[in-house]
Amino acid sequence: MNSVDSNSLGSGIDLFSTQNLIYYSLGLIIILLVIVILIFLRIIKSLSKILLTKYGVETPSPLTIVEPIPQEKKINFWTRALSLRPLSEEKSLLMDHEFDGIQELDNPIPSWFNFLFYGTISFGVVYLLIYHVFSWAPLQDEEYRLEMNKAALAKKEFLSKQANKVDENSIKLDLSAEVLASGKSIFLENCSSCHGNNGQGLVGPNLTDDYWLHGSKINDLFKTIEYGVAAKGMPTWENRLSPKQIGDVANYIKSLRGTHPLNPKEPQGQLETTVNSSKPNKKA
Repeated sequence: MNSVDSNSLGSGIDLFSTQNLIYYSLGLIIILLVIVILIFLRIIKSLSKILLTKYGVETPSPLTIVEPIPQEKKINFWTRALSLRPLSEEKSLLMDHEFDGIQELDNPIPSWFNFLFYGTISFGVVYLLIYHVFSWAPLQDEEYRLEMNKAALAKKEFLSKQANKVDENSIKLDLSAEVLASGKSIFLENCSSCHGNNGQGLVGPNLTDDYWLHGSKINDLFKTIEYGVAAKGMPTWENRLSPKQIGDVANYIKSLRGTHPLNPKEPQGQLETTVNSSKPNKKA
């Protein structure tokens, strides 16, 4: 047991080290000084009473407690705005009648409540005049139609911008009626002089058979139209047609396969065996 105590003391904090002894001494000195000062003040007080009595000076009587004069409490902003009354005024608010021991206070309606009440009435009158009498603003159903029209225009503009971002790598086959109608109009205006009104081929090759000089895929057609074929006399169209217009023409050319127009030009190029996968899908 003694060995355990000695080990614990040896490994713990030394309570009787020189530094700790200095702290203890300073603390004891401070306490003693405080006691001495208190005793000294007490002696001075006693001596002053003796001297004052000896020379006929009356000692002041003990202080009497004087009740403070009640002052009117200031009413703050929120109390005034909410029309609140303090509990001390409850008796002055009691009404003369009572029922079953229950009395009623004469509390007026707060000003903020009256403000909201008459404000809603005024708002209702103004709303009625604006929307239902003079029709200065649209009602909900009309506003809905206006917003839908705006959304349709925004959607059309967004799609047109997205359509012009297409290129030979991202073009997809689209044989919808709208795309084919646009492609046919552009084809007749710009391409029929070389390929014929029906794609049967004149100076340029026949576009209705399964033989192709530069590939039959939609990506190949887009690239051929965009950059042209200088060796064959076909101009480039990337500076005269937008990417969407080029895509519409390419899709229209895909739809001409197998139409068998009159007086077709003899086949040119290589036979494309995968051309059947792009057979037009007629849509209303």
